[in-house]
Amino acid sequence: MTKYKLIGPITQLVSMNGLPLKGALKDEQLPIILNAGILIEEEHIHSIGNYIELKEVANSLKAEITELQSEYVCLPGFIDAHTHICFSGSRANDYAMRNSGKSYLEIAKAGGGIWDTVTNTRTASQEELCHGVIKRANHLLKNGITTIEVKSGYGLSTQEELKMLRAIKEANLHLESDLVSTCLAAHMLPKDYDGSQQEYLDEIASTLFPKLKLENLTNRIDAFVEQSAFSKEDIAPYFKKATEMGFDITVHADQFTAGGSEIAVKVNAVSADHLEASTDNEITMLAESDVISVALPGASIGLGCDFTPARKILDAGGALAIASDWNPGSAPMGDLLTQACILGTFQKLSNAEVLTGITSRAAAALKLEDRGRLAPRMLADFCLFSTNNFNEILYHQGKLTPSQVWKRGDVVYKQ
Repeated sequence: MTKYKLIGPITQLVSMNGLPLKGALKDEQLPIILNAGILIEEEHIHSIGNYIELKEVANSLKAEITELQSEYVCLPGFIDAHTHICFSGSRANDYAMRNSGKSYLEIAKAGGGIWDTVTNTRTASQEELCHGVIKRANHLLKNGITTIEVKSGYGLSTQEELKMLRAIKEANLHLESDLVSTCLAAHMLPKDYDGSQQEYLDEIASTLFPKLKLENLTNRIDAFVEQSAFSKEDIAPYFKKATEMGFDITVHADQFTAGGSEIAVKVNAVSADHLEASTDNEITMLAESDVISVALPGASIGLGCDFTPARKILDAGGALAIASDWNPGSAPMGDLLTQACILGTFQKLSNAEVLTGITSRAAAALKLEDRGRLAPRMLADFCLFSTNNFNEILYHQGKLTPSQVWKRGDVVYKQ
């Protein structure tokens, strides 16, 4: 027998349904249903609408009814479209040195930087990495994040990257949230690799890519296109090979210097992430493409640098998602809602722009068409906040957290 559930009455249900993928948004455009209910059929939403009307339908279906006794605002489950939560070790010393004025080179010479995390992650077992991912993902779930993208990139060899991606795949089996894995073997040239950038990328493409397909470890390939990592010229054949094998492309682009977004547009990447150094030229290029721009305010906060020009991207007609970039080095906070609120304040984003950035537009950055909105046939992923006004959620800058989190039709967290 099909299992139905009804939840309500919900004071305000902000569905995100029917909003455009690209361009600026005003709060008045948000689709809000008052005194709403959500009727669930197994893992998916059967219907949303007026609670009293849905209750009649629910009774005819012999649905299980969860009647809420206080005021709540309902939002789709949040989606963090860019994280590095598979790692081992800490970079607390890096953070202290950076804030005391040390340069990236000085920190690296002192044993810090990405290579420090690579060393610790290589030392960790697959089981230890899996446990770390589970712990961090469960922390995110309590903050309403029901879908999480997770990158490799701290292995930097075929075997070590496989270890990371296997750990992510294993963690996904033990979580209520959904993980979307991404291969970031092109994070930097490993210090212990005896060869050029191009030779390393050729080796990864020829040895790692087939195993990713064979073990179904990921369908996404990422690369850090930057002066300190890989040039546009170096990465082009790598992305070509990935595309030919059927992988989706995403790019760490324009973090410190412009250029990565250009290659993202050329290869029709799903997203270009970071973009702190994007100029008007890159912004126009992105807005005229189908590439989703992903702002990572956590990295700006962690490094003390400029934010992604989110306001300009939206005003130019671009699609903007917002993600945490949770990683042990530049973005250790791992609090998507707080970071999105801060970005909204500094970039003068409407609440509609911020909320779509972590729901419907974030889903597009991962090519997920079954979540990010509350509508029939979508996954029943949603959060209930103990308030009667959705504006309170961003007003409290991450301090107002969900009272309940529902994933695939079941309550998976309750305060």
